[in-house]
Amino acid sequence: QVQFVESGGGLVQPGGSLRLSCAASGFTFSSYAMSWYRQAPGKERELVATITSTGGSTNYADSVKDRFTISRTNVKKTVYLQMNSLKPEDTGVYYCNAERFGVRAAPGYWGQGTQVTVSS
Repeated sequence: QVQFVESGGGLVQPGGSLRLSCAASGFTFSSYAMSWYRQAPGKERELVATITSTGGSTNYADSVKDRFTISRTNVKKTVYLQMNSLKPEDTGVYYCNAERFGVRAAPGYWGQGTQVTVSS
């Protein structure tokens, strides 16, 4: 079945960097766009960044543009999120997910996520 395993989170000071990874399995990874989402305490989950199935195009939320970079390697079925110049408002649990033509690879399923805490 579809599985997402997110990793790479941690505690970092403002201005620092982290690189998140998401290992996917159970579906044809190379056929799906991949996205990173985050959920801050007391807030709804929000879309952070998306990369197309081939990696040829990316999109970012305005709040992370020019600071975050999404990438993928289809051979390893892994998507990454490089986060630079981190701010306290970037704190939250980060999740990845897969979508093709507006349909999730596993509707309603989310991995365990990885916690990112930006604090001095």
